[in-house]
Amino acid sequence: MNKTISLAAIAGIILILAFGVSLTQIDNQATAQETTPYPSREKVISVTGTATASVDPDLLVVQFGVETQEKTAKQALDSNSNLMTSVVGAIKGVGISEDELSTSHLNIQPVYDSYQDKMTGQYTQQLIGYRVSNIIMVETAKLDAAADIIDGAVAAGANRVDNVYFTLSPEKQLTVKDDLISKAIENAESKANKALEPLDYQIIGVKAVSLSEFGIPYPPPVYAGYAPDAAFAKSSTPVFSSDQDVTTTANVVFLIGSS
Repeated sequence: MNKTISLAAIAGIILILAFGVSLTQIDNQATAQETTPYPSREKVISVTGTATASVDPDLLVVQFGVETQEKTAKQALDSNSNLMTSVVGAIKGVGISEDELSTSHLNIQPVYDSYQDKMTGQYTQQLIGYRVSNIIMVETAKLDAAADIIDGAVAAGANRVDNVYFTLSPEKQLTVKDDLISKAIENAESKANKALEPLDYQIIGVKAVSLSEFGIPYPPPVYAGYAPDAAFAKSSTPVFSSDQDVTTTANVVFLIGSS
């Protein structure tokens, strides 16, 4: 009798536990259904605004250097070093400081000459020397010094003038950036208002703003190439600066509602 009661009690407990689990599952499903978010009913319009500014450059960049070739690497380096010392001295003589000078590129490479063997017809390469290229960069706020820098460098022995261009300093870039961002957003708002007017809608808020990376198109060089000879420096080299057109964009998602 006791065994029968014990088995019945155990069966009842199992049934109650199973029923409790079922109720918990039902309750969880109900809660999940209640908390399922409804699709957003927000009405939005996405617009991209642009702003452009024509800015006076405040930084002059000149890249030039010396290229020499000798039979040995040491001779080529020594020859290049002597010429570059004269070039740097001439550049400092027109008012460029040590802080405005930096090495842009230094390269040493072997030079080969190829010839055809008359007996076999095969081409063979023969080492004939070494070439050293040493390119330095001037970055200065003295915009009117471009011609003096080029003429002085070439007269002192520079036989390469790779780039001459005008651009914006990082400080001025930051100032222009801050100004253009606000103007780009204002332009986006103006476009949105014009688009919504015939639809009988109006802007009631802002959902998101995405700003483009700020940058300046790489300016084309005013002059680039090899200086032919010392006669190049006899007449002043005309170099003129030009305004830099800077553009930035802002994508704005506006919340809209009926007028």
